[in-house]
Amino acid sequence: MSETIYGDGAIRRQGLYGSSIENTYAGVLSFMRRNYSRDLSGADVVVSGIPLDLSTTFRSGARLGPQAIRAASVQLAELPPFPWGFNPFDDLAVIDYGDCWFDAHNPLTIKPSIIEHARVILASGAKMLTFGGDHFITYPLLIAHAEKYGKPLALLHFDAHCDTWPDDEPDSLNHGTMFYKAVKDGLADPKKSVQVGIRTWNDDFMGMNVLDAPWVHDNGVDATIARIKEVIGDSPVYLTFDIDCLDPAFAPGTGTPVPGGLSSAQALKIVRNLGDLNIVGMDVVEVAPAYDNSEVTAIAAAHLACDMLCLMRNKKLAGTL
Repeated sequence: MSETIYGDGAIRRQGLYGSSIENTYAGVLSFMRRNYSRDLSGADVVVSGIPLDLSTTFRSGARLGPQAIRAASVQLAELPPFPWGFNPFDDLAVIDYGDCWFDAHNPLTIKPSIIEHARVILASGAKMLTFGGDHFITYPLLIAHAEKYGKPLALLHFDAHCDTWPDDEPDSLNHGTMFYKAVKDGLADPKKSVQVGIRTWNDDFMGMNVLDAPWVHDNGVDATIARIKEVIGDSPVYLTFDIDCLDPAFAPGTGTPVPGGLSSAQALKIVRNLGDLNIVGMDVVEVAPAYDNSEVTAIAAAHLACDMLCLMRNKKLAGTL
């Protein structure tokens, strides 16, 4: 039986499993107090941040999102998460890898830096849970995941924005055009992809299956879950959650808020019921703490990320991770 660690388990814990006893208001702020480490040996899931917001089209500030999500996760590390009722780290080996380094003053190097960051982690056999940063980061992450798992992937995309506006400039940094590029590049199969919570217009949705926010409100969460599973099936799927999928009442701390979105309860129920999907990668993006109130947006993001880890724990026990 391992020794009980009181405080700073993120730097004092010797193994990858188990939890430590922490004061929620103190200590090293890794995500859910996981070990800070660049040693990928034995890790099932690797958490990392990509603090980029040079691609925003409105309010910047998402570069501080990874820090905010980690800080908001302290309560989640205190008790078994609801409604799961288990400690995921008894069975799932998770490390916090820290943040991807890139030269913000040399923009053309940013995409290759993110791709290489992901390649190193994926080569270990671990899954990635990544915190943005703005939503552009998903594009280079998709490139690396498609290399690992094969092209094209299915995409499960929670957002207020479709992010399929035209952009044929290969080196542009834009958080509204990544999935146009992903479809054009063959990284994502639109017929197997679902966009949830959309409430902005585009003349061409690139063939994506769109469950916009009014559809979710009118048809309900159970129908939304069923439709997601029907479209994606057993295809390898990358899960990306832009926090502005939530209504600004539930997530004010984001760069491009749009009224009429999903509630926290709706989004959490959907994510908690995705365990049947073959999820190969995950991210939570666009938390911009400068616009947040009482950390409500970061707390929502941390809970969504925790639920994603709980899905991975169950998949590991089922032998499908």
